[in-house]
Amino acid sequence: MTRAPRSAAAASRIERALRLIAEIPAAILVVAEVIVLFTGVMARYVFHAPLVWTDELASILFLWLAMLGSVIALQRSEHMRLTAVVSGLSPAGRARTEALASAAVAVFLVMLIPSAWDYASDQWFIETPALGIHDTYRAVAILAGGLLMVVTALSRLLRLSWKDAAFGVLAIGALAAVLHFAGPSLHALGNWNLVLFFVLLLGTGVLLSVPIGFAFGLATLAYLATLTRTPLTIVVSRMDEGMSNLILLAVPLFVFLGLLIEMTGMARAMVNFLASLLGHVRGGLSYVLLGAMYLVSGISGSKAADMAAIAPVLFPEMKRRGVNEGELVSLLSASGAMSETIPPSLVLITIGSVTGVSIAALFTGGLMPALVLAIALALIARFRARGENLAGVVRPPWRVVGRSFIIAIPALILPFVIRTAVIEGIATATEVSTIGIVYGILVGILIYRQFPLRRLYPMLVETAALSGAILLIIGTATGMAWALTQSGFSRQLAQAMASMPGGAAGFLAVSILAFVVL
Repeated sequence: MTRAPRSAAAASRIERALRLIAEIPAAILVVAEVIVLFTGVMARYVFHAPLVWTDELASILFLWLAMLGSVIALQRSEHMRLTAVVSGLSPAGRARTEALASAAVAVFLVMLIPSAWDYASDQWFIETPALGIHDTYRAVAILAGGLLMVVTALSRLLRLSWKDAAFGVLAIGALAAVLHFAGPSLHALGNWNLVLFFVLLLGTGVLLSVPIGFAFGLATLAYLATLTRTPLTIVVSRMDEGMSNLILLAVPLFVFLGLLIEMTGMARAMVNFLASLLGHVRGGLSYVLLGAMYLVSGISGSKAADMAAIAPVLFPEMKRRGVNEGELVSLLSASGAMSETIPPSLVLITIGSVTGVSIAALFTGGLMPALVLAIALALIARFRARGENLAGVVRPPWRVVGRSFIIAIPALILPFVIRTAVIEGIATATEVSTIGIVYGILVGILIYRQFPLRRLYPMLVETAALSGAILLIIGTATGMAWALTQSGFSRQLAQAMASMPGGAAGFLAVSILAFVVL
């Protein structure tokens, strides 16, 4: 047996073991979060006897869920990355960039792990106020996740040929050596170093398909280690702060809720009702797709789950009517982008956690942009549907429409309840998501009679993976934001934006341009 098959076999064994170590606890943690938070909601709103420890326990479990989810996402290659450049390379070029990305991930984690150990040790002197638990038991999640991820990254290198793996390791090593020896000279550049580390180094990493969260973290650690004497534990501390924000507890819950409404048939019931109402008109199924995405996004935190729930119901009939597959995929993708600001939007929840802006205010403001985009897409869809084949399509009788509406009522209620509860300040996004999960389970079991238990475990693992990928980006971005603030760049940027010509309109125009570029 040659070296490559032996190393690949060893990597497979390591990855199987890591999957068991990460996936089973992560699935249990998702269930535990739902139970703990729903217990707190019931105690507060039903029995009027709030439990002071539920949020505390949920916060402890949440950091573990975020880190184990990051491990699972790395194992599945589900961390968010830019693949447009790498996909155009030859197979040999893709293999080398994969080696480079895996080596970059491993280097970031190797730099992080000692600081994570120190940070967890320092947290021993802090006890949680309600439960009296040493904070080390929570903070050590970053260390555990880092260890599991570095083993995962190294196992991915083992899967590659020794030449590709050596190229990745040597390239990252050469970069580290250059930064180390050039450190004294780089001090003279002042804040131009920010361009070197956070534009050139970070941008190159992203273009070479290094996962975005790891690219943020590596650029931050490289900057601090090369140009400052700041202990790297501060990066771990900032990551902890970014990932442990209680507002972000809603992220995994809404992701799971999105998967749940697809599994229980709630999404299909809404789609069938809209199809009975509009499906007979020209371009009607395109309107149904847009309307369904608007409604389902009002429940779900997972765009993939939204699309998986809607596309199988509509695409066969749309193809029969002569709509080509490229048109279908384009409309589905555009509707996914359209619905990004529809509450409960993970984007808005993330912005609220980072900026401190009210989630209710963001949810209120997110509805109108999505509605305008939906109307614009509907007009385009109508124009594109001029040649649609409606032969054999008849308008269903109102009795059928009414029956499909009655069937869809339990599902249609949920998005309006979620939006109203958060926007009116009745409950937090986290509390509403917990209630939505329990409601979805009950509706699926008692009304739609769809709750296949065999799909539950994969859904829990998928929830952890997607949440971990999102939360790691937030954590490392928080560390990077701290580094930029300490450099004085944030203050200079604030002054530049405050003196922007054109007043509010100029500020808005520059902000839009910056968000488009970033």
